[in-house]
Amino acid sequence: MPSASAGMPVALGERRAGAFVRHVLAIAQVELAKVRRDPTELFTRSIQPALWLLVFGQVFQRTRAIPTGSVTYLEFMAPGVLAQSVLFTAIFYGIAIIWERDLGIVHKLLVSPASRASLVFGKALAAGIRALSQAIIIVALTLALGVRVRHDPLSLAGMGLVVVLGGALFSTFSFVIACLVKTRERFMGIGQVLTMPLFFASNAIYPLSLMPPWLRAVSEYNPLTYLVGALRTLMIQGGESSVGLGVDLLVLGGVFLLLVGIGARLYETIVR
Repeated sequence: MPSASAGMPVALGERRAGAFVRHVLAIAQVELAKVRRDPTELFTRSIQPALWLLVFGQVFQRTRAIPTGSVTYLEFMAPGVLAQSVLFTAIFYGIAIIWERDLGIVHKLLVSPASRASLVFGKALAAGIRALSQAIIIVALTLALGVRVRHDPLSLAGMGLVVVLGGALFSTFSFVIACLVKTRERFMGIGQVLTMPLFFASNAIYPLSLMPPWLRAVSEYNPLTYLVGALRTLMIQGGESSVGLGVDLLVLGGVFLLLVGIGARLYETIVR
């Protein structure tokens, strides 16, 4: 009898975990179906990072004004441009939540058996997978420009996972903002205000050593800094993170889970 009662919590936990995974995958599948209906968005969002590489990166590589160690400036910058693309794509993901609220979709999701956390996690997973298409385009462009990109399967798989994690993190951040502001006009204004400070207060286009002390302190609390560091380690031959790949992944994963928890608590407030 004691053994049977002891096994009940384990079985219940397994059922809950299985239901959570099924709900996450179902929400992610629905979100990705939207992309299949309009794939042009993925390519139009690649124009800006392509300009950064083709214009900004080529010019500053010739000037040799920014010390980048054993890698060229274009190689140093390529992971930063990829991280920028992930950020810019994911940061406006929250606008879809406001549209869903206006169309009555959020009400239907809230009365479904899926937990709030699985709803937020599923949308974040879909946003992260969407970011992979950006990564493929940017990596192909960097190869055409002669950047020494790592080709081994482990590095490529790691880079893909980091891109998905970064897209999921910033889309969840966007989700939280949307739940707080509740209107499209406010959301677009805040989204535009946040993107450039996040980008320039990171190590995407210049090393942390060139920053003034106050900006370096800000960059330490910027998740984009750790996303760039992880991508630089995994993507570029000779590239390395200032704090180590393990710390980068730990920070990104921790911030993502924290945002999922906040988003799950705020989800219901968007309909009020």
